[in-house]
Amino acid sequence: MAAGPTTAEKSGTGKPQGPSDRRPRPEGRGGLLRSTGLRLALIAAGVLLLAGGTVWALYGSTWFRVERVKTSGTEVLTPAQVEAVAAVPVGAPLVTVDIEAIEARLREELPRIDSVDVFRSWPHGIGLKVTERKPVLLLEKRGSFTEVDATAVPFATVTAPPRGVPRLVLDAAASPSLRRFDADRLLVEAVRVRGELPDAIAKDTRVVRLSSYDSVTLELTRDRTVFWGSAEHGPVKARVLTALMKATPKAGHFDVSAPSAPASSGS
Repeated sequence: MAAGPTTAEKSGTGKPQGPSDRRPRPEGRGGLLRSTGLRLALIAAGVLLLAGGTVWALYGSTWFRVERVKTSGTEVLTPAQVEAVAAVPVGAPLVTVDIEAIEARLREELPRIDSVDVFRSWPHGIGLKVTERKPVLLLEKRGSFTEVDATAVPFATVTAPPRGVPRLVLDAAASPSLRRFDADRLLVEAVRVRGELPDAIAKDTRVVRLSSYDSVTLELTRDRTVFWGSAEHGPVKARVLTALMKATPKAGHFDVSAPSAPASSGS
């Protein structure tokens, strides 16, 4: 009777298998999934704890609350005026301050402000960076003066005129072009002329007078006048006027309305 195959023969190694040849079986798929799920759960718990702590720190704690307001850039306005209108909620969580609402309120209630930047200054401050409008012309009425900026926006009324800013006299009631060029359009034209004057001449200008869109006259110091004409060709007129004044320094009247044929007269 033939003997059956030995254990070694069944294994195909030709050697008997002993206890030392046994290897631990790799972890099954179910165990791997359980391990991965545990790690993900721990990560999620950590993220939630971090998020909850951040929300509490920003909204519930006393660490990031408004304690001070700092204003910069004011010239005519005072920081106290700006901060009163801004009405920053001192003591509120810094993250809840409505920046856009403060900016809109300042521009609406303080028209002297051209632009304003409201920003959080962590951990306890709000900053207000103001840029004020600069007057380039003054409209006089009943002893007060309305300041007009370089974009032809009237923005403030004062009782004492700022130094170095010329008055604007609109005398266009009899102008045949008044229907087409109303007071607002004439104001734009006047500001355009003022902006194109050379610095030295602008400094000496006391009055800008308009009787129509194409009749602008400048009244300077020392009883000098300049007939500018319309606001067109401003840069060319500015260069011609500068040269004409140098060529005839004792003249009292200058005409650059036709810059290709300027003229001066008087002494």
